[in-house]
Amino acid sequence: MATWGHLSLMDSNSPVMEQLNFFHDHTLLILTLITILVGYMMAMLFVNKYTNRFLLAGQAIEVIWTILPAVTLLFIALPSLRLLYLLDEMSKPSLTLKTIGHQWYWSYEYSDFKSLEFDSYMIPTNELKPEEFRLIDVDNRIVLPTNSQIRIIVTAADVLHSWTIPTLGVKVDGPPGRLNQTNIFMNRSGLFYGQCSEICGVNHSFMPIVIESIPINKFIEWIKK
Repeated sequence: MATWGHLSLMDSNSPVMEQLNFFHDHTLLILTLITILVGYMMAMLFVNKYTNRFLLAGQAIEVIWTILPAVTLLFIALPSLRLLYLLDEMSKPSLTLKTIGHQWYWSYEYSDFKSLEFDSYMIPTNELKPEEFRLIDVDNRIVLPTNSQIRIIVTAADVLHSWTIPTLGVKVDGPPGRLNQTNIFMNRSGLFYGQCSEICGVNHSFMPIVIESIPINKFIEWIKK
């Protein structure tokens, strides 16, 4: 979870978020090299004392500064397309979680189990325990198994919402009357926090999301309760 003074991206807790971090660093490196090169060339213009009075056109330089940006864009586009494919890839999910956005809370349904559904509200400040976080902890957490492919179906009951867990690299819009789908794979246990990322009304900032990732045997015990 991001805290005060946190400037970089959060630590990844899923393979997809790891790839997003790598792509961010890859793109930032390319942008840094371009900035240094352009800055150097602009600086040289101030100290260059040579002029060419007979230069009317430069076909060679025109070709160079057309091809180089195209090649640079390829180095960014190819990893980006690969990552988009990974984001949509889903094969044989072991569990399906349906998420429904309301004004202003979330409700969850474990589609593979009968009568396993609940609402999740933010805990008011005056009811918080010492170990809980203000404005981001909920009364009913989502409990999901670690190292399992999980399908997430997102929709809304009233207005447009957005189900977002930054540390897992997940951001899915929940349009009313329609279903959106994504998948998550958590490679470690822990608590992962998120919030609605679509302005959905006056209490938009008071509908947090908390996922509790636990080992598969503990998840089975939780299901049996």
